[in-house]
Amino acid sequence: MKNSAQVAATVGAAVWAGIAVAARMGVVRIGAIELMFLFGPLVVVPLGMELGRMISGIGRLEKWGRRLQPAGALFAVAALCVPPGKRAGVVALGWMVVCMLMAGAGALDLLLSSWPDEGARATFIAPFIVAVGRIDLAVGGAWLVASRFGMRPMGIQEPIGLLTAVHFHFAGFATATIAAATLQAPENGGGKQRWLMRLCYLVAGMPFVVAVGFVISPVLKMGAAIVFSASVAGLAIFLRARGRRAHDGGARILLQIAAGAIFAGMVLSGAYAVADFMRSEALTIPQMARTHGILNALGFCLTGLLGWIVERNSSQRQW
Repeated sequence: MKNSAQVAATVGAAVWAGIAVAARMGVVRIGAIELMFLFGPLVVVPLGMELGRMISGIGRLEKWGRRLQPAGALFAVAALCVPPGKRAGVVALGWMVVCMLMAGAGALDLLLSSWPDEGARATFIAPFIVAVGRIDLAVGGAWLVASRFGMRPMGIQEPIGLLTAVHFHFAGFATATIAAATLQAPENGGGKQRWLMRLCYLVAGMPFVVAVGFVISPVLKMGAAIVFSASVAGLAIFLRARGRRAHDGGARILLQIAAGAIFAGMVLSGAYAVADFMRSEALTIPQMARTHGILNALGFCLTGLLGWIVERNSSQRQW
């Protein structure tokens, strides 16, 4: 992989695997949720940066974000390897800088964009969704910092604070970027394209509603989680259909894996939302981390981002 972001993701995957082995051996004290989070800064975010560049180009703020991402990811690793407190929180600010640069790039894209007419709307929406996904990183980075300082914003206890950081890195940033790439892929039938555009709006917007629900209303939290799960399950159907038409054989395999994994993961997510609302122990947070977390992070985000990157690199057509 010649691109710097892809190189960073490759090195990050090796670092993450080393941390996972060390945690399993008891060399470092780090749990499953912490490991899940670190897969974001080390692997998923650099891949998302690269795919986002392919979709909407790159500006000055994003260039700085890409340059600082490897160092920021190491700050995130260090912050999670020490107990929560002032030192861990200050170190976590290193990753927050990268998140703010990416979010600033997304906010500028939204501010400088003008809403197009009906004919050009499909071309506009994919970069719009990428920009919203970049803003997710700022929210995720802020929750990481709060978690490592040991803060309890609005009375939210751990591991919910760190899980919120996970949520905005994976369900927010990565999923929105994959949705945008799927929207730009070749399709047959304008009616289906309009449905996918609507799904992309839901995929990009509902992570914020889910997070608000955690704070103000269990009913809103459950409803938003179910709508988000349904919208991502719908995205999986489009991802499978468009992935099957990919020119690159490896990309086809990766995208089919991504579609299957996220469909199963969203069924679990919807079930958990209902169980949580009913205060049932049928699905617990540790169980979701081992099942939904793995399906989402490894099965969907990794393979989905890689699949579209491989396809775009191999394609001879102008996207």
